[in-house]
Amino acid sequence: MSDLELENKHEKYLITIRNLRANNFSKDLPFLILSESLPEGQVYKEFADGRIEIQEVVSAGKKFSTRVIKVLKGMQADSIRKTYGLL
Repeated sequence: MSDLELENKHEKYLITIRNLRANNFSKDLPFLILSESLPEGQVYKEFADGRIEIQEVVSAGKKFSTRVIKVLKGMQADSIRKTYGLL
């Protein structure tokens, strides 16, 4: 696969992700960002108000519970958005 084809696929991926994010926000739902840079069991959750939280997700059978680990500050949240192509 050529570099141009890879770049086109990546851009289509980002468009799809941005559309899913906007759809979630329009329904007042958070957007889940999975990251290999976080410890296992932790995720980023972005909310329509611009807030991004690091949350720990714990499963017990069919039930899931979450706990807020940290609320990111403005520049930290923007850095995450930039890293994942969400700006």
